[in-house]
This record gives sequence, structure tokens and C-alpha cells, in this order.
Amino acid sequence: MSVAAAPSRPLGRTRLRELFPGRRPLLFAGLAAMLVMVGIAALGLGATGIPAARVVAILAEAAAGRPAQGGDALIVLQVRLPRLLLGLLVGAALASSGALMQGLFRNPLADPGLVGVSAGAALAAAATIVLGDALLTPLLGALPFGLLPVGAFAGGLLTTLALYRIATRGGRTSMATMLLAGVAFGALSGAVMGLFSYVSDDRQLRDLTFWSLGSLSGATWTKIAAAAPFILPGLVLTPFLARGLNALTLGEAEAYHLGVPVQRVKALAILLVAVAVGASVACAGMIGFVGIVVPHVLRLLAGPDHRMLLPASAMLGAALLVAADTVARTIAAPAELPIGILTAAIGAPFFLWLLLRRQGGLVL
Repeated sequence: MSVAAAPSRPLGRTRLRELFPGRRPLLFAGLAAMLVMVGIAALGLGATGIPAARVVAILAEAAAGRPAQGGDALIVLQVRLPRLLLGLLVGAALASSGALMQGLFRNPLADPGLVGVSAGAALAAAATIVLGDALLTPLLGALPFGLLPVGAFAGGLLTTLALYRIATRGGRTSMATMLLAGVAFGALSGAVMGLFSYVSDDRQLRDLTFWSLGSLSGATWTKIAAAAPFILPGLVLTPFLARGLNALTLGEAEAYHLGVPVQRVKALAILLVAVAVGASVACAGMIGFVGIVVPHVLRLLAGPDHRMLLPASAMLGAALLVAADTVARTIAAPAELPIGILTAAIGAPFFLWLLLRRQGGLVL
């Protein structure tokens, strides 16, 4: 099997990237403005509407060390702000990880799920819900609240390390072998999760379904403090891989002769993706398609240079996930849709469109 590089012809016949020739500062300024607008909207919209001016005043008073009083301040600072920050972290982690994986595999259809971290985290979460409930509840009385995200994070990380070990021989990592191993483990994980669903009771089945659809509803300051140390370092380090990923688009041998430490770039990229996505899945469950859709939109706008693509993907992914979460909790208020439904409803048609455009880019 070979993982073919992306076709050399332009990605978009409409040449959307011509809108931003040499105007990357404008693109980043636009993304920053989008983040601010989406953030204020997320803090103001909900079952209790709060005007944007009042939201800004509450944030300004809190930043000055004089937290505002009243019910609206409590809603903004203790309910919606943690949810907003968790959405920013998770969206940025998923989108930048998708851009990393697509550069590493030299395939625009790659996403973080290919390295097994999503499947491993989901399997560990299912095992925690079903087996942990059966084995630990008689001993502890009730499962600790933090056991599920810890189990998911450990499962994702261990799975990625196992796949990396399988794909590495003689100090070299075969990305095609890792892709195949990831697909095989994803199928195995799906089968085992199906078995867990079959033997689970009604409450466990409800927890499994909720986890698999993803949600930011459990956001707390404690959860943000636990996830940030795993996600933020990856967001800071990822742009430093841009030069290596740009060279890898020419091929591994060519990148090596250009002085790029190919094996080190592969190992660091896989590690950053495993840690960031593992922490994201542990906090928010399974949220699909963000890692595929966001890098493609930016390639259409400004081209494939990873020096732009990696930081811009983090910004657009954060804005997209916060916007999706805002719609998910307001479209059927006071009820709340799982955010994974919205991202899949948008991302799946986009993914199919990509497959039709590529017309056989994957050579099997």
C-alpha cells in the first residue's frame, strides 16, 4: 500500500486562495476578529440572554479584580466562560492535530483518528463505564468523577504508543504501516465497544452514547486546569514543525537531504497529536471532522504552507467548535444537542465532497 501525496493541481477550481495572495496578516487578523466575536456570542447567548455590552463589562470588571455581582455575572464567569475556554482548547487541539497528520501522511484525508488516539480513548472510556462500574462500584460505592477522563486519556496515549512501536523498525517509522495498523485497531475498537454496548445496562448505555457524541457541557475550571497542561504545549510547539512538514511534501528522501531530521519530526508530531487529542477526547468525548474540515478550508484560502496552516488551523478550529457548541445549546433550548451531531452533520458532506474531488488520490 502506498499513501499517495496530494495531487499537484490546485485544490480549488475557484482559486479561493487568490483572495489572500501575500495577505496572511489579513487572514490572521480576520481569524482573531472571528474568535472575539464568536467568544462574545458564546458568553451572551443561551437560555438566559445577556447583551454583548454587559458581557464585555463583566469580563472587564473581572480582569480588573472586581468581579461583577448578580445572576448574569455568575452565569458568564462560572458557567459559560469555562465552557468557552474548554471549547477553544479542544477545537484548537483537534484542528492543529489534523493539519499535522495531513502534513505527516502527505494526504489531505488524514485526521487524528488515524494514529489510534481517538479509538483508544473511546475504547478505554467504554471499558471504564462498563467494567469499572461492574468491578469498582462494589468496592468504592461509586466511580470517582475523574476516572473516566483519566481512563480515556491513558487509553489514547497507550494506543498511539503501541501503533508507533508496530510501525517502527530499525529506527524508521513507516507511515503506511501506521495507517494500516490504525485502521485495524479502529475496527477492533469498534467491535469491542459494540460488545460493551450489548452487555451494558440502560444507564451504562446512556453514558456510552453521550460520550460517543461529544459535549462541552461538563466544562469546569478544574477540567480546564487538567487539560491545559497537555494541550497548550502542543499548540506552542506545533509551528516549529512547519519547516519539516513543508520539506516532507517533497518526499522523505528529499527532506533528509535538505537537512530535516525526518524521524525526529515524525516522532514529535505523533507525540504532540496523541497528547493533545487524548486530553481533548478525555474532556469532551468524541468530536469528529474538525481535524479534517478546518485545514482544508485554510488551504483553499491561503495555500498549503504549514507556517501559515498550523497556527491558522488552531485559530479557526477553536472558533468553529465554539460556534458549533453555541448552536448546539441554543437551537433546542433548554435542551442541548450533542456537539458531535452538529460537527458530523457539517463535516461529513464536506468530507464526501473532498473524496469526489480527489478522484482516486488514495492508491491501495
